[in-house]
Amino acid sequence: MDERDVRLLKAISDLGTGSPERLHEETDIPVSTIHYRLNNLREDGVIENDLYDLDHEALGLGVTVIVEVLADYEGPYEEFADELLAVEGVTEAFFTMGETDFVVLARLSSSDTVERLISDFEAIPEVERTNSTFTIATLRDEPRAPATYDLDTLIEELTD
Repeated sequence: MDERDVRLLKAISDLGTGSPERLHEETDIPVSTIHYRLNNLREDGVIENDLYDLDHEALGLGVTVIVEVLADYEGPYEEFADELLAVEGVTEAFFTMGETDFVVLARLSSSDTVERLISDFEAIPEVERTNSTFTIATLRDEPRAPATYDLDTLIEELTD
């Protein structure tokens, strides 16, 4: 990845679009070059999709719950994680080191559905206990990490 790739990824993150015309306006990189580089970034797996981001609150899934899961399972953690990921509302899950085995983030429609979420976790035999935290306000929910960096930092850290 070179500086032009990083500039494109930063612009995509800041603008929330992959429109070559908008990216050209932001970066002054020629549109034909943008098309070529975006295709290469897709082929390399850096760009995963062209989906629209959703505002969870506007959608009706404005209750965010962070759940720590302590579990006693045998075998690969990925097999057990599949059971956690099957619980409705789970949007992110992380295998962690320390006291907690997994941290799960769920987006729910109301506080009434939290009981169902926790019951679903506790119905998994390997789950020993859960610790849940309701979020009061979302301070940042940025799906594009480059948007949280200064361009110069990204260029310094990511280019060859």
